Amino acid sequence: MVNRTNVLIATLVLIIVLLAAVMVYVFFIKPQIAGYTVQKQTEGVQIAVNYILAQLQQNGFVQIPVGNQTLILVPYSPPQQQIQQ
Repeated sequence: MVNRTNVLIATLVLIIVLLAAVMVYVFFIKPQIAGYTVQKQTEGVQIAVNYILAQLQQNGFVQIPVGNQTLILVPYSPPQQQIQQ
């Protein structure tokens, strides 16, 4: 009977430790990983936009390959409307 009680206590302690590990992962580790991922994605987007803007200022246009086509970006100045009196 004592051996069976010890096995039951050890099993319950193991289950509690596993549940605590899952809780720590869900509430602490996973949000940290997600935050890091979003931060790095934002940095990557900012680097790409800065590169496009630098090329645009330097060359006056930017060529971006999309599959087997090339997308050309140029600055756009909307036409000014003249005020009629």
